[in-house]
Amino acid sequence: MIILERMAEYCSGGDKLHMAYTFDLLNKPNSAEHIRSVIQNFNAMAQEAWPCWALSNHDVVRSATRWGENEGSGYPRVALAMLMSLRGSVCLYQGEELGLPEAEVPFERIQDPYGLPFWPEFKGRDGCRTPMVWTSGEQGGFSSKEPWLPVDPAHLPYSVAEQDADTSSMLNAVRRFIHWRQQQPALKRGALELRDAPSGLLSWIRRDATQTLLAVFNMTGQTQHYPLPCDVTAVLEGHGFEALLQDQVLALPPYQAFFAEID
Repeated sequence: MIILERMAEYCSGGDKLHMAYTFDLLNKPNSAEHIRSVIQNFNAMAQEAWPCWALSNHDVVRSATRWGENEGSGYPRVALAMLMSLRGSVCLYQGEELGLPEAEVPFERIQDPYGLPFWPEFKGRDGCRTPMVWTSGEQGGFSSKEPWLPVDPAHLPYSVAEQDADTSSMLNAVRRFIHWRQQQPALKRGALELRDAPSGLLSWIRRDATQTLLAVFNMTGQTQHYPLPCDVTAVLEGHGFEALLQDQVLALPPYQAFFAEID
């Protein structure tokens, strides 16, 4: 809340900062209810400000581990789509587009001074700071020399080279969504209006002068049904997610999203 208050103070009024970074989605709760409360607080306190949203950075456990629930759940993918559908700019942390989990760093390789005295109860922040994995080869293709922090062998299957040729990979899903997002004016600059939705779902409208867009996200591992709060004029495709709309009731599979233009 203090961060949002400061954002409002420094970014509102048109004569101050153009953008401010927010930490509100960097903590552990991954529920739709928590995310909704963050957006509600932002709209109430700092609506004039332009935020920069992030799910991960160099000081917190990677979102794929912190929010991932279990490996292969699909949560990291829908979480990034949700992030890129908020009003504001987006900061993707290195490796997040690969779905990298938190790395295991052996005690003897820890560099973070906070991790050394408290290991293993608190292993420090090095697990989110290990090198980007470009290939599955030596040092993950990051360097021919030994890097400051080691490459976790568990990261090698997530490498850019491994995912680049896989059309179903996390990397290509993120690329696809970013490309699709660039074609949606409301997602780039539009206002955001939250809509009521059942537990586990997030729903909002993005609106600008040329487009009004409804976005719905299923943040759970169960199929959710949602009577839409408005009339759909066109179901949008090309973003990589799947849903079924029948008689104005949306059936949204686990960790999927729905986008439509509305009146």
